[in-house]
Amino acid sequence: MPLRLALVSLHTSPNDDPGTGDVGGMNVAVRHTALALAALGHNVDVLTRRSSPATPDAVEIAPRVTLRQLHAGPEERRVKGDHEEYIAEFGDAMRHLGPYDVIHSHHWFSGMAALELAQHHGIPHVQSFHSIAAAHATPLSEGERPESPGRLAGEELLAQQSDAIITVSDAERETVVSRLGADPARVATVCPGVDAAQFSPNKSPDAATGDAGYLLAAARLEPLKGLDLAIETLAELPKSGRPDLIVSGGATTGFDDYPAELRALAERLGVGDRVHFIGPQSREALADLLRGARIALVPSHSETFGLIALEAQSCATPVVASDAGGLREAVVDGQTGILVPVREPSAWAGTISALLRDSERCAQLGAAGRERALGFTWERTAQGTVDVYERLLGRPA
Repeated sequence: MPLRLALVSLHTSPNDDPGTGDVGGMNVAVRHTALALAALGHNVDVLTRRSSPATPDAVEIAPRVTLRQLHAGPEERRVKGDHEEYIAEFGDAMRHLGPYDVIHSHHWFSGMAALELAQHHGIPHVQSFHSIAAAHATPLSEGERPESPGRLAGEELLAQQSDAIITVSDAERETVVSRLGADPARVATVCPGVDAAQFSPNKSPDAATGDAGYLLAAARLEPLKGLDLAIETLAELPKSGRPDLIVSGGATTGFDDYPAELRALAERLGVGDRVHFIGPQSREALADLLRGARIALVPSHSETFGLIALEAQSCATPVVASDAGGLREAVVDGQTGILVPVREPSAWAGTISALLRDSERCAQLGAAGRERALGFTWERTAQGTVDVYERLLGRPA
């Protein structure tokens, strides 16, 4: 029997391309999960805050998937932390929608807007966090922006009162249980997927730029993503045969000066002419960039999963990533990529140099990465998500 579902994404629209503002892996996951849920026959409303007066209240983005943009706060893009101020207004706007069988909130803003409404109407509430706050000045908070005031307490409340929590990795699951106090029996891990047809290994013959090709780092431009480490690593590589570094992505809202800081760093280290900031890209363009890269870099301080690493593997491109959080599950160390356990540019440069000199090793990593990525489908993600919903509703999965 088809379910009526609300996927709530208060602060960022899943219909936007990732790589700028606050649009990232969560947007990709919510959008593709919604589409896959609809393909299974369910009816999905995706709820987000209106951030432009030009956008319609509702638009059908696929059969059985409607994007609804609710009035809450100013009709403009705002710094992510500001959205705490719009929680109550967004929750009020939700009261006029539905009815729904399940409300599934993504990020703590969404959960705080939806939880009371769901409890009042007896609707199961499912929470996904996608990122979880750490107390200030701990190693887990390195690279993070200052938190909005209610986040730490809000995430604990949602972890303990939601009917179920869906995490994207076992690393995130452990954090939800140990740091937020969630009942382990109510926490399920459902990994994200990848569009293996779009992110494919069919490299075009002119994909590389320059004699040595290029490394690719694709992320929003903010300290958490560790792009300074990518630039410092490039400077450590031998000048002879040094590839270019392409940085795909735009500034996160509230970090508007950060791209200039990264450019200044590149100039100071003498690689300003080898680092290319190309801004946010469409999904199609990102796939082209990934399949053309010699190596994809993911130097984030932390990731709940690291979707870009999975997309790179789907393109049969070797990944060099931080040995942190969910990246340990997105990348099989030594088989589909290399995880670097320290944030020393010399260590990263040594790993990358060894791969650049060993085309056979790169091919092995790429082939294994592609094979592994084929198991991560959005249909599997949607079915795992529905299994959680069905258990809450007392239906056989």
